[in-house]
Amino acid sequence: MPDVIFPLDSTKKFEDQEKIGHNRWHPEIPPVATVKPGDSFRVDCREWFDGAIVNDDSADDILNAPLLTVHKLSGPFAVEGAKPGDLLVVDILDVGPIPQEDSGPLAGQGWGYTGIFSRNNGGGFLVDQFPDAYKAIWDFSGQTATSRHIPGVSFTGLIHPGLMGTAPSAELLAKWNKRERDLIATDPDRVPPLALPPEPREAVLGGVPASDVDRVAGEAARTAPPRENGGNQDIKNLSKGTRIFYPVFVDGANLSVGDLHFSQGDGEITFCGAIEMGGFIDLRVEIIRGGMDTYGVQENAIFMPGNVDPRFSEWLAFSGTSVTLDGEQRYLDSHLSYQRACLHAIDYLTKFGYSPEQAYLLLGAAPIEGRLSGVVDIPNSCSTVYLPTSIFDFDVRPSSAGPTQIDPGIGAPRSANRS
Repeated sequence: MPDVIFPLDSTKKFEDQEKIGHNRWHPEIPPVATVKPGDSFRVDCREWFDGAIVNDDSADDILNAPLLTVHKLSGPFAVEGAKPGDLLVVDILDVGPIPQEDSGPLAGQGWGYTGIFSRNNGGGFLVDQFPDAYKAIWDFSGQTATSRHIPGVSFTGLIHPGLMGTAPSAELLAKWNKRERDLIATDPDRVPPLALPPEPREAVLGGVPASDVDRVAGEAARTAPPRENGGNQDIKNLSKGTRIFYPVFVDGANLSVGDLHFSQGDGEITFCGAIEMGGFIDLRVEIIRGGMDTYGVQENAIFMPGNVDPRFSEWLAFSGTSVTLDGEQRYLDSHLSYQRACLHAIDYLTKFGYSPEQAYLLLGAAPIEGRLSGVVDIPNSCSTVYLPTSIFDFDVRPSSAGPTQIDPGIGAPRSANRS
């Protein structure tokens, strides 16, 4: 096993650990450890809410989820010799739930969760149709996930980090903050908001000196969106065996990682749509000198997916076009067409006995595939959602016999949105 350079004690809160990570992006957050090119190492990761979401049959914790506290990131880790303009090569050697802890109060100790956030606390991809908070708990048996809240399904998890990236330079951080402030200014009272500006409250800044905490907290970027440094990309295929090439913006690169997922559908459509968990990740790093210019990688990470994906031989696909539910035509709106494809899949699954919320949670957690299937045929873009049929305990395909009626069980816990 590689050396653990960022250990976490499951009996302690994230801020009470031997080494303190962070939940904001800033170039002045100092590294907690330094590794050399060619090194392999293990990093423990806490789930993104640090234990605020619990294994029960209530969604009150999702309704009141402390969004200012996320994400709880392990790192930063400096890579010896890395310079701005280089590419940092990161290999994911292994990733999984908390080792040797098959039960306990933390997500990753034999279980994980998926949530639909309420409109006034995060929202989600389909917030207009699902304004309330819901939750599903998933139990792990080896690589398989099942849920008492969504019966009749089981699937192999494609375990991956939702968030990994390098530190921004001061100039890049300033660019992020300006463009996101400008966006917020176009509709400052929107719910959910258009973007998340720097927020000093609940900022965890690792080893930033006390004299600089207030200033850094006021500048540091929130970790919710993906950006030029990678960040919260939520790509389900960043699994074991993946190689990622990150642009380097500061000396040492300062790599951070967290937000592990046991499984996720493309798009993580409920916002808390993956099966969230804590766990471990084994990494190896290398440097490509001057790689940003050499390969034209200036403002994006590129990657080679791993080869451990669950293999499905049969899919049921749903399409959507860029026409609103009210019948308004939009021009090549791929975001809208993917929403419509997801809503068609949800409506289909309700014919078998699932509630719309159970179906929505399932699409966020199961390894569905989302595709931009047509982006040139004006005025309608076409997006598709591919649902693997083998994850169901019954035949989900259309037939002349009609849909099998399943027992939806206790259903997904709900907590009403609060204005």
